[in-house]
Amino acid sequence: MFLAHRPGSPAQTVTTPADGTEAAWLDLLNPTEEEEALAAQVTGLRIPTRAQLDEIESSSRLFMEGDAVYLSTPLVRKTPDDFFVSPVGFVLMKDRLLTIRYTGFSAFDVVARQVANQSTALGANEAGILLLEAIVDRLADILEHLGQALDGMSRDVFQSEEPGQAQAGTLLRNMLRRVGRSGDLGSSVRDSLLGLERISIFLGENKRHDLSDRLQARLGTVERDIRSLNDFVSQTANKVQFLLDATLGFISIEQNNGMKILTVVSFIGVAPTLVAGIYGMNFHDIPELNWKYGYWYSLGLMAATVILPLLWFWRRGWLGKQ
Repeated sequence: MFLAHRPGSPAQTVTTPADGTEAAWLDLLNPTEEEEALAAQVTGLRIPTRAQLDEIESSSRLFMEGDAVYLSTPLVRKTPDDFFVSPVGFVLMKDRLLTIRYTGFSAFDVVARQVANQSTALGANEAGILLLEAIVDRLADILEHLGQALDGMSRDVFQSEEPGQAQAGTLLRNMLRRVGRSGDLGSSVRDSLLGLERISIFLGENKRHDLSDRLQARLGTVERDIRSLNDFVSQTANKVQFLLDATLGFISIEQNNGMKILTVVSFIGVAPTLVAGIYGMNFHDIPELNWKYGYWYSLGLMAATVILPLLWFWRRGWLGKQ
């Protein structure tokens, strides 16, 4: 989809080169080859491909061709059930901004509504900063929800009521998955913030597209917000590691409890087996062989070798609730 955004009017689908004239912001959403060719015709610039936007070296993400500034960054998209990362490209020209993306982002929808409701003229630099502000705000929302999710996981890990052994195994496995997904999300947000920080610094230091004092101040606010979110991500990473260590610790405790049970079972089975083996030997001269109470004596001895170890383990707390 190829959209043109103008202040005071809704987004218009670009189907001819005339549709893209006088638009402050051109937006390519999951474009086809025909739409990319049309965008190149409207702007007179080379349109980066998705493979080029996916490149990770700084020289491929931040560079200039003539008066056009090419910028790209990975960006997290959070859905109710999952999240994924998709590249976003910005081509900043003197008179317009071109964006290339391959999935919908709520931040772009917010800026599109702002542009449609705006009555004053909109420049390319202002459109770019509007997008940066909206994207950073969206990432802040994602981190806020991530922090709340980690708080919930912390309560689940350290809940006072202990589940049964079978239920505990299921809960701990699910907890590991949740902690791992949270760690992945935090890492993806960090990558997005790193890319946005590079873009903001590049725009602030770029001399071919001088920003007004007002836009420079807004860009400075964006940079401060990014730094504060990076601090929050670092704190989140520490909490993820803490929850991971705690979960693995509880798993170790559950494994130790299982080993205790196996130890008790194997220990109390050794002595009765020994007694039964001794009195089951086929030797004629066994002292108790013709004894009237020999059978009951051997049974009592085997019972004692079971009960006495059980009492010892119980005194040590191995048979109580762990």
